[in-house]
Amino acid sequence: MAKKLLFICSQNKLRSRTAETVFCDYPGVEADSAGLNDSAEVPLVPEHIEWADHIFVMEEDHRTRLNNKFGEYLKGKRVTVLSIKDNYEYMDKELVDTLKWKCSMYLP
Repeated sequence: MAKKLLFICSQNKLRSRTAETVFCDYPGVEADSAGLNDSAEVPLVPEHIEWADHIFVMEEDHRTRLNNKFGEYLKGKRVTVLSIKDNYEYMDKELVDTLKWKCSMYLP
């Protein structure tokens, strides 16, 4: 059974979307992404959280916002802060390398 990883940032344009792209082809992994802002490319909804086995947020502020907005859906969910600032473009090589390194211990 594949491990379901959800990646969250603010707008779902650069960091979380890159993470979804990077990890969607990993063996034993299903990846999805969403944004916390209402104007995100794919706004986060409770169904995303319910689907996920493990949730990754890019910054500590994202975890705070996630808890404030969706706390009732997070019971029993593992949330990891990756501490990746909004300094990258989509699929930036440094961002890809950082994501692979920071997520490696959580992959099957």
